[in-house]
Formats: sequence, structure tokens, C-alpha cells
Amino acid sequence: MMNQNIQKLLGLLSLSLFLSFTAFAQQEGKFGQVSGSFQFDAQMYQPDEKLGITDSIIGGKTARMNAFGNIIYRLGNFSAGVRYEAYLPPMAGYDNRLEGQGFANRWARYNTGIIDVTVGNFYDQFGTGMIFRAYEEWTLGYDNSVDGVRAILTPAKGVTIKGIWGTQRYFWDKYEKNSRGIVRGGDMDFFLNDIISSLSESKTKITLGGGLVSRYQADMDPIYKLPENVAAWSGRMNLSYGGFFWLTEYAHKINDPNAINNFIYKDGQAIYSSVSYSQKGFGISASAKWIDNMGFKSDRAVTGQSLDINFLPPLTKTHSYSLMAMYPYATQPNGEAAFQATINYHVPKKSALGGKYGMGIELNFSRTQSIKKTLASDSDVIGEPGTLGYESKFLSLGDELYFQDIGIEIDKKINRHFKLIASADLFNYNMDIIEGHPGEPMVDAFVWVTDLSYRFKRKHSIRWEMSQLLTKQDQGNWLATTIEYNFAPKWFLAIMDQYNYVNKDGVISYTTPEGEIHKKTIEKLHYPTVSAGYTKGTTRVLLSYGRQREGILCVGGVCRVVPKSNGFKITITSSF
Repeated sequence: MMNQNIQKLLGLLSLSLFLSFTAFAQQEGKFGQVSGSFQFDAQMYQPDEKLGITDSIIGGKTARMNAFGNIIYRLGNFSAGVRYEAYLPPMAGYDNRLEGQGFANRWARYNTGIIDVTVGNFYDQFGTGMIFRAYEEWTLGYDNSVDGVRAILTPAKGVTIKGIWGTQRYFWDKYEKNSRGIVRGGDMDFFLNDIISSLSESKTKITLGGGLVSRYQADMDPIYKLPENVAAWSGRMNLSYGGFFWLTEYAHKINDPNAINNFIYKDGQAIYSSVSYSQKGFGISASAKWIDNMGFKSDRAVTGQSLDINFLPPLTKTHSYSLMAMYPYATQPNGEAAFQATINYHVPKKSALGGKYGMGIELNFSRTQSIKKTLASDSDVIGEPGTLGYESKFLSLGDELYFQDIGIEIDKKINRHFKLIASADLFNYNMDIIEGHPGEPMVDAFVWVTDLSYRFKRKHSIRWEMSQLLTKQDQGNWLATTIEYNFAPKWFLAIMDQYNYVNKDGVISYTTPEGEIHKKTIEKLHYPTVSAGYTKGTTRVLLSYGRQREGILCVGGVCRVVPKSNGFKITITSSF
């Protein structure tokens, strides 16, 4: 214990010395430049009989804190940085393995424009990320940075060559031999308009690229003979002409028996394609994705949201309103087919429909469903461990719906003071697949939102939001309202309430796939919250107090469970 305290003290002392040096460096430009960012999140939890939160559930840890500080130093072609993190203990909903503090990331980089080398922790991705993406998402407690070496070469105009080698972050665990795997890879991009002289003046812009990623992990399994080197490769093309843009990428992964796919030996493959066109007042985009057995982690035994080597982008709209975001989609790496289309149109000003200021209309459609799987020659059931698992035809579609969202949003400026946003969406949400709740029914929900804002002085405005979610499944119906006052650019105050009024009798009844009728009684509850914020320069302070409903928080298809809670929360962010 004493050694640990000494290490913590030395770490804080080192950070203090570094901060002192960086403050001096900011004053003396000849010594370089320093920048950084900081965030502090803390919450005081309290028992709540209505929510079923007791002292024993809180476990005595009523005060919890997540915080980080980034410091970056630059001098000419050289830059270096550190990231200090503290979870003492982590806030509810974050993985308990994050508990602790220390320098989570440290790196140094030298970039001449022709050669760019980084040692230490780095984030990057190849193409769309389907074979490799290392990134960090603070709101999810997610960080799969690679600790190793990255080199980027630009040997000629229009040519970029990239290589990576290292191990991924796994909470605070140090890498040890025969633990999680080693990630190696390379990627190349060719901008043909710079490489081929006859295309240099062409309005059509073409980029070709491809990458290869390999994971090495020793085979220590007592049951199966597992491949120690697992490779994935991809090829891609970007094409643009005026307002038209087309991106497509295909990826393939050799057999990789792991805990996600139930240790089957089938190869994986995926394709992603996106097309868009825009001009003044009009834009349309469409994307499609088909993936099969593409879970790829640097430890084959790990499940959950950690050690992901690749990234499988979801094709769903990101909703900002609370009830709209109540049923977010989580990517299914074992197989899914998805499509999304969005149309944006601005009704011209001074037209019959647009009025004096015009009007924005957005139509959105997204759908994700299963792929078709048939029995493999060496399997008795689909997904049987130790076999090929199943067979599937490329671009095949299954019959099971995972998620669907059909929506419209209207943005209308009524006059110079008054603005209206109105939206409505129909959702189909497969709880069995997305949340892993067998027997739960498909949630069919309708959500509408009305958002009114009024600016009555140059710096003063008030916003009122009202929304309703209607469903006969899950937790039933909800109402939500928010009143927000802004005194730009420094202050804001908001009062919000979400009310789970369920239905008339408070009982949800549904039929399981086996034909059994289940009933559950849900207590009608309010979830009020009061929040206030202050901003000055790059520093922002946010205070809130109230209840938080239980749910799923997703960012980019990666999700974590947000538990129900009651208490006081403070968030401070700053950068320099």
C-alpha cells in the first residue's frame, strides 16, 4: 500500500512539474507551445425508494468521479503529450475495472511532412474502420488506443503509406506475454489526380486505398486449436464530382474463433457503400452495409465494449432529443444488413410553403435486419462451436427485423424572434437481439417532438421542448418536457421532467415468441432534473440535480448501460 501511495505521489509531482514547465513554455514561445484540455465529472448519489435505490445498492460509494487532463507540447516538427485519468471510483454505469488513476496515455511524435513517426499511444483508422480503428469516447468510458509505433510516409504527391504495431489499452492492465494480442498492420492511399498527370485538372476526383491488419495471440485454449495469426484486409474507393460523392469499401477476415461468434471457424466479410448528392437547398444521401462474422478483438476471449480492433459503423440517425434517443441501435458484428437514406430540402424563401424565411424538411429512413444463415456441412445447429458455424451467401437477407426508424423533421423560422422544430418518428426495436433480452417483444414506438425557441433580446432566449413516446411494450408511454433559459454567451438554466405514465392501468401485457402471455406492472414515475451552466472562454461548468432513468447510451453503435440514479452532478470542461 505504501508503494502504491508513493507511486501516486510521484505521479502527481511529475504532473505538477510538467504543468509548471508548460506554463513557462507558453510565456516563452521560443521554448515551444503548450495546449491541453481537461474534464471533471462527479456525481453524488443518494437513496431513492421509488427507484429502488438503497444504501446497500450504492455500496457506500455515494461520491464518484471521472476526470482526465491532456497536455500537448509542440516545438517545430516535434510534439509530445500525456493524458492523466482518474476514476475514484468510476461513476455508475462505467466499467468498474476503470477504477484507479495514472498516466493512461503518453506519446511522442516527429512529423516532417514526408515521414511522420509516433511512439507511445495513438489513435487512427484505416478507411471506414472496418478492419482497424483506434479511438476514444469519454462518454462511454471507451478507449482502445494502441500503445506502440505508428509510421506514416508520403514518398510522393498523392501517395500515403501507413504502418502500425502495438497492443491495445485494456483498462489499467499492463501487457504481458501470452495475454491480449499484438496488433500489426499497414494501409495505403493513392489520390489518382495527383499521381496521373492526365487527371490533374479533372473535375472527377478518385482515391483508391487498401489495408491489412493482423492480430497475433498465442493459442492457450485447452479445447480448440485456434489460429494464432488472424488477418483482415480491405479495399476501398472514393469518387467525387461536383456535388456527387461515392464511397465503397469491402473487407474480409480469415477464420477467427472467439467468444463473440461462439468459437466458430467461418471467415468474415463486410461491405459498406455510401452515395450522396448535394446542391443549394437540396441534399440526398444513401448508405448500405452488409456484415457477416466481423467481430475482431485483440483478445479472442473478451466480449463487451473493449479491445475492438475494428469499427462497424451503424446506419441509423443520431437523435439528440431524449425520447427519440430512448431506443438506440447497437451494431451486431455476427451479421446484419442495413440501409439508410436521408433527404434534406430547403423550401425557398418567399414561397407559398416557405413563407418569408423558408423552411427546412428532412426525411429519414433506416432499417437493419438479419442476414440469411444456413446449416454448415460440419454442424448440427447454426453457430455450433468448433465448426464452421453456418453458411451464408454474400449480400443475402434474413427475415428478422432488428431495427427500423422512419422519420420527418421540419425546421421553420416563424419570424425574427420565433423558431419551431417539429419531428416525428416511428421505431421498431428488437430488444431480444439488441439488448440480449430473450423473450422480450419487438418494441413498436411512435415519438413526436415540438421544440420552440424565442429570442426576445439580443442575448436572451427561452426554449420549450415537449415530446411524447407511445408504445404498448417495454415500459409503456412517456412524456418529456424541458424549459431552458439562455443568457448568451455565459449562462443557461433548464428544468426538465420525464414522466413514465405507462398507460391507464400501469400494466404491460405482451406475448412471447413461444405464445406465452406475460404481464408486468410498472410504477408511474417522474424523473425531474434541474440544471444550470456557466461558460467563459473555453471553460464550461454544468451543474444538475435530479433523477436519471435507466437506459442505453450509444455513440456510433457502441453502447453502455446507464443505470437509474438520483443525485447531484457537476461537469467542468476547459481547454487552453
